[in-house]
Amino acid sequence: MITLTTDFGVRDPYVAAMKGVLRRRCPGAIIDDLTHDIAPQDVLEAALFIEDAAPWFPDGTIHLVVVDPGVGTTRRPIAAGSGGHLFVCPDNGALTLWLGRHKLDWAYEIISDASATEMVSSTFHGRDIFAPAAAALANGGDPATLGKPVTDLVRIQIPAPDCYDKGRISGVIIHIDHFGNCITNIRREHNAVAAGAVYIGDCAFPLAKTYGDVPPGEPLALYGSGGRLEIAVNQGHAARQFGLAHMTQVILAEE
Repeated sequence: MITLTTDFGVRDPYVAAMKGVLRRRCPGAIIDDLTHDIAPQDVLEAALFIEDAAPWFPDGTIHLVVVDPGVGTTRRPIAAGSGGHLFVCPDNGALTLWLGRHKLDWAYEIISDASATEMVSSTFHGRDIFAPAAAALANGGDPATLGKPVTDLVRIQIPAPDCYDKGRISGVIIHIDHFGNCITNIRREHNAVAAGAVYIGDCAFPLAKTYGDVPPGEPLALYGSGGRLEIAVNQGHAARQFGLAHMTQVILAEE
């Protein structure tokens, strides 16, 4: 199985071209589109997506992740094995959150001559380098044949929450999802507060278990399916309603 995660959208021919390479080189592969709606060049959003989505796939799945603002530069194309999964992607931090929870088993810088298409475009390594490498792995190829081993993978600098006495935690919003829910860098395991609220400026968001714990249109905070604290409005758009954005500070504390 090969999954695809990109910021390409589906209007242009880019995803189709990658699939064409995969089909030609590994006709028996199961190709699963995860998303092509990552915000353009947003590597952190890709990292969050992989953290939440990849664990639910079978061991041995190859995740082809192409969110690549540095395409054509000196950033390295890599293949990596971690947590029972394989990843083919730019070495730009897309694996930061995954590698925060899973050990890196191996990684190789992909040397384009090893598996690339006949012509390597300086603007489309997804088609010309990453897709051929993913197909090679899907065909049972030895990752070591892709290039040279590397260990110093790039990590995005994501701020860690600050934990204080009496369960008070300071964090920030790192993602706003399709529903306007504001996802923070605070995970469930950071929280020693049994009951409390999240404070953003003068606004208080009661800590709840489900969206339905408050009436429609009312705000709340809760731990989402990925284990991260989020700010929400039941059947509403929290980011718009409260003017929230990336890196807005949030405080979790006892009421």
